[in-house]
Amino acid sequence: MLAFATFGVASAKGARGQPVAPIDELPQGQEVSDTVIELAGWVVATKDTQGYPFAVIDKANAQILVFGGDGRLRGAAPGLFGSGVGDHTAPGVAGLALRAIPGRDRTTPAGRFVGGFGPSIDAGRVLWVDYDSAVSMHPTATDVPAEKRAERLASPTPDDNRITHGCINVSPEFYERIVRPTFERGGVFYVLPEAESIAETFPEFAKSRATTQRGDGRRRSARR
Repeated sequence: MLAFATFGVASAKGARGQPVAPIDELPQGQEVSDTVIELAGWVVATKDTQGYPFAVIDKANAQILVFGGDGRLRGAAPGLFGSGVGDHTAPGVAGLALRAIPGRDRTTPAGRFVGGFGPSIDAGRVLWVDYDSAVSMHPTATDVPAEKRAERLASPTPDDNRITHGCINVSPEFYERIVRPTFERGGVFYVLPEAESIAETFPEFAKSRATTQRGDGRRRSARR
């Protein structure tokens, strides 16, 4: 699955030119949706990131796929996302204390975001996915045992992966081995919608996708 042969993105190579398999932390048997595969292929084909690394983030399936600036897949892992269902960012939410954010506004916004590492008020240097909405990607927190965040990441389904105030959590291992080194100089984050349509969130991709589907005479629904 992680070879992504459908759009020709190969795995990275080591110092001696031997293929290096991407790190795969996804639960056994869990598939990656057609939408994720097609969006990643479009990003590479159109050079939409201008050489920067990128991640495709699927909230509905609780998956995060990370690619290098060369378009090669570096790793895939489950993630934790905002407990609120929706693709919006509530006005003023970035300035609220975590406990003051209403449940309906604890969302992980959808869209294309240019992010990178930077300072925060209470967590030191963090990887900002979208600074304006105070959404970052960081290792799973363990300071509230009752939330069972590590157990949620390890579960075989995405049904229990909605627990955060809007930030994106991955395992500490995936963060240190893949996320931190990949985005050390910044990158682009594509967060798929769960309420809005793909056309509303990524209009250029949707237009290209529709043209391709008409051209090959096939239509299929995305597994979101």
